[in-house]
Amino acid sequence: MSQERIYDLAVIGGGVNGCGIARDGAGRGLDVVLCEQGDLAQGTSSASTKLIHGGLRYLEYYEFALVRKALIEREVLLQAAPHIIHPLRFVLPHHKALRPAWLLRLGLFLYDHLGGRKILPGTEVLDLTHGAIGEPLQNTFRKGFEYSDCWVDDARLVVLNAVDAAARGADILVRNKCVSAHREANLWSIMVENTDSGQRREILARVLVNAAGPWVEDVIETMPDVHRERKHIRLVRGSHIVVPRLFEHDRAYIFQNEDGRIFFAIPYERAFTLIGTTDEDHQGSLDTVSITDEEVKYLCTAAQRYFQVAPKVEDVVWSYSGVRPLFDDGTSAAHQATRDYVLKIDGDAALHQAPLLNVFGGKITTYRKLAEAALAKLGPWLGKVGQEWTQKAPLPGGDFSVDGVNELSLAVQHKYPFIEAGWANRMVRAYGTRVWQVFGAAHSLDDLGEMFGETLTEAEVVYLIEHEWARTADDILWRRTKLGLRLDTYERSRLGAWMRTYHMRQQHTAV
Repeated sequence: MSQERIYDLAVIGGGVNGCGIARDGAGRGLDVVLCEQGDLAQGTSSASTKLIHGGLRYLEYYEFALVRKALIEREVLLQAAPHIIHPLRFVLPHHKALRPAWLLRLGLFLYDHLGGRKILPGTEVLDLTHGAIGEPLQNTFRKGFEYSDCWVDDARLVVLNAVDAAARGADILVRNKCVSAHREANLWSIMVENTDSGQRREILARVLVNAAGPWVEDVIETMPDVHRERKHIRLVRGSHIVVPRLFEHDRAYIFQNEDGRIFFAIPYERAFTLIGTTDEDHQGSLDTVSITDEEVKYLCTAAQRYFQVAPKVEDVVWSYSGVRPLFDDGTSAAHQATRDYVLKIDGDAALHQAPLLNVFGGKITTYRKLAEAALAKLGPWLGKVGQEWTQKAPLPGGDFSVDGVNELSLAVQHKYPFIEAGWANRMVRAYGTRVWQVFGAAHSLDDLGEMFGETLTEAEVVYLIEHEWARTADDILWRRTKLGLRLDTYERSRLGAWMRTYHMRQQHTAV
């Protein structure tokens, strides 16, 4: 990349907001570059509760505009990515500590109708004393409500936005950290450092977007000529635990804890249940975010109030934590802080001053709308660009119907008869119609190369390296797939060693 090249738009941050902005901008004909200090979705965007939802609990705080925006987006995103997003029914057991049943039903009526729902089914009242849905719960729960939202593979959502951005001409630079940025006349000069090699390069751009998530204010600190206002973000840590499957059916549960916080119990990766999240103000390092012993106990104790056979601390097979950069609205409790996004510009178009757009807050559900709003806000500097286009555009691999996963899985098994049903379904859920690129012209298992365990083949690993910027075993096991839950220590280390050898071979060939 030549130093003389001037990009229209430079984006710092490879989370869902940064990749969404890069994709939208590239699709409008802008020359875009995105820099991410680690792997795509390595921070907050792979540590969500993995839901595309309106946020039922935000109705309690009268955030009707946010809920409506998110509810509309549920079905937009479902149609854009039916491989990585699918409908999920949520069960809300009623008990005397909650609002009266009639009031909850009214709230769910609003939830059903506020966003113009067309695909997802509406709310139903449940008798929890009979049937599989009430069976795992304590006998005290006799009545409940069931409503719709969607599940998402959050890390793959980020990666697919980056894949589409690159296909439309964007440069995606992973493991390139912004170390400084300053204005030169009407341009930004951005210095990035490759975190593997230590090599530095300068990037020139007309517009700079700071979508660094929890690091957004750290990035601002590298800019000597940017106006600094009061602290805008509140760092809130959300932690989750994964335990062996607590129930056999395909519904999720939404519960309210005694302290007023909401948590979920969600079917996860076939054999597990995901429980979370917590909401705790985060004070420590952003480089090593992990769940605390207190948070593990909190989630287990909370689940024990609802389930007959509930998880204990020793049952936790995996946990993860992410720090959400919520806009600081002065709310006293972390779980009450707004999840809506705020976009702030530093720069003056009339003075021909190169703009900096800082992104604060946001939900994974509304990332696409955030990207549209960001580009609209930058309009005075970008000039005449293409129109909004992402609302009806599928993400890579998502060009099939919302109920077409089984049909596509059967097609995979027909073309590749050596692929069994569970394997085919996993691949379709991850890659959609791009599964044909992964398996290619294979006629047998041997054609897919080395098997690393749990259906992870050399062919898939090479695809992820060459098309999705995977560099390490963790990139593949915990972000591009969730097979880290299933591969043992030896298999994970063997994958890591194979990838290191592959990269060395590629470097040697390039030289």
